[in-house]
Amino acid sequence: MKRMLINATQQEELRVALVDGQRLYDLDIESPGHEQKKANIYKGKITRIEPSLEAAFVDYGAERHGFLPLKEIAREYFPANYSAHGRPNIKDVLREGQEVIVQIDKEERGNKGAALTTFISLAGSYLVLMPNNPRAGGISRRIEGDDRTELKEALASLELPEGMGLIVRTAGVGKSAEALQWDLSFRLKHWEAIQKAAESRPAPFLIHQESNVIVRAFRDYLRQDIGEILIDNPKVMEMARQHIAALGRPDFSSKIKLYTGEIPLFSHYQIESQIESAFQREVRLPSGGSIVIDSTEALTAIDINSARATRGGDIEETAFNTNLEAADEIARQLRLRDLGGLIVIDFIDMTPVRHQRAVENRLREAVRQDRARIQISHISRFGLLEMSRQRLSPSLGESSHHVCPRCSGTGTVRDNESLSLSILRLIEEEALKENTQEVHAIVPVPIASYLLNEKRTAVNAIETRQDGVRCVIVPNDQMETPHYSVLRVRKGEETPTLSYMLPKLHEEAMALPSEEEYAERKRPEQPALATFAMPDVPPAPTPVEPAVSVATAKKDNVAAAQPAQPGLFSRFLNALKQLFSGEETKAVETAAPKAEEKAERQQDRRKPRQNNRRDRNERRDTRDNRAGRDGGEPEEETKAEAAVVEHTTEETVIAPAQVVEKPQDVVCVDDDHNHASAPMTRAPAPEYVPETPHHSDWQRPSFHFEGKGAAGGHSATRHASAPATRPQPVE
Repeated sequence: MKRMLINATQQEELRVALVDGQRLYDLDIESPGHEQKKANIYKGKITRIEPSLEAAFVDYGAERHGFLPLKEIAREYFPANYSAHGRPNIKDVLREGQEVIVQIDKEERGNKGAALTTFISLAGSYLVLMPNNPRAGGISRRIEGDDRTELKEALASLELPEGMGLIVRTAGVGKSAEALQWDLSFRLKHWEAIQKAAESRPAPFLIHQESNVIVRAFRDYLRQDIGEILIDNPKVMEMARQHIAALGRPDFSSKIKLYTGEIPLFSHYQIESQIESAFQREVRLPSGGSIVIDSTEALTAIDINSARATRGGDIEETAFNTNLEAADEIARQLRLRDLGGLIVIDFIDMTPVRHQRAVENRLREAVRQDRARIQISHISRFGLLEMSRQRLSPSLGESSHHVCPRCSGTGTVRDNESLSLSILRLIEEEALKENTQEVHAIVPVPIASYLLNEKRTAVNAIETRQDGVRCVIVPNDQMETPHYSVLRVRKGEETPTLSYMLPKLHEEAMALPSEEEYAERKRPEQPALATFAMPDVPPAPTPVEPAVSVATAKKDNVAAAQPAQPGLFSRFLNALKQLFSGEETKAVETAAPKAEEKAERQQDRRKPRQNNRRDRNERRDTRDNRAGRDGGEPEEETKAEAAVVEHTTEETVIAPAQVVEKPQDVVCVDDDHNHASAPMTRAPAPEYVPETPHHSDWQRPSFHFEGKGAAGGHSATRHASAPATRPQPVE
């Protein structure tokens, strides 16, 4: 039986696993600071237009600017007087400084910024709304026969505004036109709230954030073949029941159960070791063979080794059986690790063509249940099979690993003898330069020992040939190979100091990366629509009033100036954040009654300091504004949220998002809700953001190289490697 296991015992990490019996076949892990950004909606500003790339760069609040291709720009951002004559020129379409609403299509990876799109997609329980693409729309390919005919008839009766597109998900099968209209109405109101929030303040800022891992698990994995949903935390289990009920999926409510065993949940189903295999480079096969997975900048390479495999009567049969085993395990590892992009598999050589075709078919069958879009080629004459897998989210390695500060991610370091000789040549090269007084080599202890003993004669020869130049070799126990620093001191610039004090003297030039700096995580962003919630229950599948009258009634309720109450989905997210962040949160609507009392207390505490403060009036105003809110968030964010709350008193909606295809003029969509011929985006669901202080992003000094013969300055620096710059919070 297939089960969904949710491990919520540790607040630092939330894990969702799907198992078939005791075999793990899908995994999702989320930890603070590594929240998924794909499908987040931002308001950004065009900073640069590149006609050669037919794209623009957008500042949406991240360190790197996003990449917006011309094909992903909606017509609404074109100038009003623009008339197309052939292929449009991006300089005629956009202008620098223009503000746009964008959605993340592909997350940042390595040195590449995020790929953005202006074609927004909002997914609900049964429908996916494309608010600014009239050509998008269709019905999932999985829906066939009479169900497809019934949905076409139901779609014809929906009140869809002009200029919008709609996709029907498989969850919409069997739903009445009233239920579909209910879902559509809330999608439309969500889009209105996004537009209002975007108008509330200038770019860049986050408008709407993608859901947490539990909501995504219900959204992406809930199928009829899931027999049980086991949760090891009572509070999470109760909130999961409420969320399932709010989705209009009561058939799954009875499947949610609390796990109370003494053995940890994942250990009970013997999947902890399988999870650990997803973090390993080498994975063992049942027959004794193994697969080795290496990820590079360009592609993921997978090698298959027979090792101790003895299954088969001869070498050909052994190779064939090992390749069949490897095909099944590769498909599973791709899902567990969420590897995307180009993948090249080096199978063990097989002479018979029928064996090659059998292995290809086994791999195609193994990836059939994968949510990602996959393309598989044939095994080439070199024994290689190329395939591509859609990158749904950052891989497990990207989200849980940081670059090694010693080897900079290469996995190897240069040996001591080779590195010592390289440094010796560099010392001589710096000594040859005119006007050189001293050459300081600050190196690891083993390198210094080698240079001062085995190569002492060579160092003395350099000083003899370059009359007047002094070579100083200083061991630094804080350094590890392959890092080193060679600095040139010109005549008249030398500083009288002891040799063992030189590392401190040149501390800035030698700034070395540390593991703590690499592991530093940024605080999560706060979306402007954090208060946007879901209705308590969907309409019953019985004849109801037209959707227009329902919307009118809700607007009347808003006009009555009644206090807004948080929806069920909002309460679900609020309680979930309280559980894992350990913070007590309050609804935004309850802050007003206590604002005056908090302001008075803070004013009393400030009185002794008022005489010694220059801008005390301005600072008091700032604190008063902050005292009136529970979260201490920026004033403009509070105004934006207040506008949203006022507009959506009882009409708040956001069903869990679905992965959707890019708008195309087609009717069929593959899998659950994906267009057949464009990259997928994931429409966001609202998420409560815990109250956290704001920190400015700053850059630590990068570990850099200064090329030889640098003009000016005190010294010329060379290093063996240059790890990437990492952000840190401001003290």
